[in-house]
Amino acid sequence: FLLHIEYLRKMKTKFINGVSSSPSMSLGLLVTENALQVQPDTEEDCKELVHPDQPDLDTQRKAYLWCREFLHGAWKSLAEDDFHITIIRGGLSNKLFLCSLPDSVDTVWDEPRSILLRLYGAILQGAEAMVLESVMFAILAERELGPKLYGIFPQGRLEQYVPSRKLDTCELSEPSISAEVAEKMAKFHGMRMPFNKEPKWLFGTMDKYLNQVMRLNFTRESHLRRFNRLLSYNLPQEMEMLKSLLESTHSPVVFCHNDCQEGNVLLLKGRQSSDKQKLMLIDFEYSSYNYRGFDIGNHFCEWMYDYSCEEFPFFKINAHAYPSKAQQLHFIDSYLRESDRGFDNLSEEDQMKLKEEMYVEVNRFSLASHFFWGLWSIIQARLSTIKFGYLDYAQARFDAYFQQKKIWAV
Repeated sequence: FLLHIEYLRKMKTKFINGVSSSPSMSLGLLVTENALQVQPDTEEDCKELVHPDQPDLDTQRKAYLWCREFLHGAWKSLAEDDFHITIIRGGLSNKLFLCSLPDSVDTVWDEPRSILLRLYGAILQGAEAMVLESVMFAILAERELGPKLYGIFPQGRLEQYVPSRKLDTCELSEPSISAEVAEKMAKFHGMRMPFNKEPKWLFGTMDKYLNQVMRLNFTRESHLRRFNRLLSYNLPQEMEMLKSLLESTHSPVVFCHNDCQEGNVLLLKGRQSSDKQKLMLIDFEYSSYNYRGFDIGNHFCEWMYDYSCEEFPFFKINAHAYPSKAQQLHFIDSYLRESDRGFDNLSEEDQMKLKEEMYVEVNRFSLASHFFWGLWSIIQARLSTIKFGYLDYAQARFDAYFQQKKIWAV
């Protein structure tokens, strides 16, 4: 069940060419990749569960050599028999292992006692995307905005092992957590990264999704009925309206995370009671230059959806959990204090004016989040073999879209 939940949390991001190395990548290629990906993944996860702790001998040997060659201090003279390795997560796309020094071996300098080994598995995103993701991870590690990077090689990398747990959906609304997510996001947005600065990702991907949706067909009657209901919304016309609305909405182009959901925010062990610096953002492989409003609006939408549900459709919605204006202004205030060094010097009136403008910006862009994931989920319903109520989820996102459109598309 835990593996299933982990997969559902990750599934939303796997299908997107989120690194945006080539925003022109055809949807046909994305669809092919996804079809390749979802079918073997569950099967391989089940294989891993037969021996849930230990990798095969070949992997153990390679892991030992990578640790000895890339790490320093005690790792250099570590005997292979003393090398500890356990599986954290199996699967097709990424395999994670915890590699450790035994308790009987002392450290020599400041080397870590434990590290995370990530093996890439099947590189479905393409070599270009993998190179960009590795560059991104290295830069974020250097700037202390992500886990440290200890080694990188064609098959994977050695990362800092961060004792932590992922947030639950209900925790996103806790004031101290929300303020720190805002601060972390502001720092993320303030980075200059060596990637394409044009914000092609959002509408480029949505156009491809929509073209694919309009060509889909369903054979099962229950699916066809739901699909036809979604098509009755005249999605091409709705998308043109949405584009027009957002083109008239000022939103700076910044380096966005693009998937700031609860599963991608770690609560660090030992810092739970701290007011600050208790969180770490992870999973940057889908980041790209994009509109600030989308990143924040998308995060606010995620307050409503809980993917840790054991029964069909394997998610729960709490529409009342969408942040209130007061909660949003709390987030925006923390964001602006981190991102705009002159914000504190403004009058209270000018501060409120900026916050109110940003409030409108992010709520308009939250419409794009609903539309984006709604289209994505329709396609997944046709392709995926994972047990998840994709058409139910698509309906939920479009229901939320039309509900919020009444307020913000004016």
